[in-house]
Amino acid sequence: MYSGASAVTPPPRQGERPPGRVAVIARSVLRERAVVVGLVIVVCLVAAAFAAPLAAAWLGHGPTQQFRDTALSDMGLPVGPSRGFPFGADDSGRDVLVRTLYGARLSLLIALPATTLAMVIGTLIGLVAGYLGGAADRILSQTIDVALSFPFIVTALSLIAFARGADGASRIDPAWLVIIVIALFSWTGFARLVRGLTLELRQQPFVEAAAMSGASRIRILWREILPNIAPSVIVYWAIQLPNNIIAEATLSFLGVGVQAPTPSLGNMLADAQRSSMYQVQPWFLLGPGITLFLIVVGFNSLSSGLRDLLDPHRNQD
Repeated sequence: MYSGASAVTPPPRQGERPPGRVAVIARSVLRERAVVVGLVIVVCLVAAAFAAPLAAAWLGHGPTQQFRDTALSDMGLPVGPSRGFPFGADDSGRDVLVRTLYGARLSLLIALPATTLAMVIGTLIGLVAGYLGGAADRILSQTIDVALSFPFIVTALSLIAFARGADGASRIDPAWLVIIVIALFSWTGFARLVRGLTLELRQQPFVEAAAMSGASRIRILWREILPNIAPSVIVYWAIQLPNNIIAEATLSFLGVGVQAPTPSLGNMLADAQRSSMYQVQPWFLLGPGITLFLIVVGFNSLSSGLRDLLDPHRNQD
């Protein structure tokens, strides 16, 4: 179904050894500017986020430690960017850079498994609905439509409220709860995409030939259909990931996601908004805000480039 990178690779000259598959893929990826830009941004952000403990050790500032004596002025105002606090401090005397790195790491650690879980669930449902058709397709399609009809914010707030005990504390770890909530709202997009692709592929000669040869439905789905839809699913995963990071930030901003003092990009933005101190000291807001912006730009650029790279009709235009 996908022509891939080999379609644009010139044939080797006489006596020259043809390039390997990895080399061909690498050359095609490097030719796609959007992929390169997205990869650079994403790799730098992920490396910085997971190096948060190193930054904390280097600066001597923990993500929840308060340094009121050195980070706040005599009037109680947080200091601006300096050698000791590269991104400045917040109104509690905490290091904004360290909290931003830890917040980005936590957002990624929530969005990555949530998006992957949604991909697995949606892909399985889409494969079954698209290949079986009939009553199974109608039931699963209606289930997808019902799931899409629920508003995210209202339903998420309700689910998180139900997970709390009488004392107001969550019965489930807040991070896992956010992962589950986001996955419950993300699988539908994968399911609809996979269902449409499977409906198209099940009529292809190679699928019909596999069925006539006696291959089981599971084998056909696993060996014939799934490899052909995998590139589209991976691209959609890259598209959905920044959306889920924003979803986590939204829940934390509303105070129902990751709870303070644990830093996340969402509750850092909420802290800045509540204090209104960003109006005169913008670094309080710029750290998490710019990080969230770069995450979205990086993954959107990466997914856009991958979509162009894997488009089977790109080289026919």
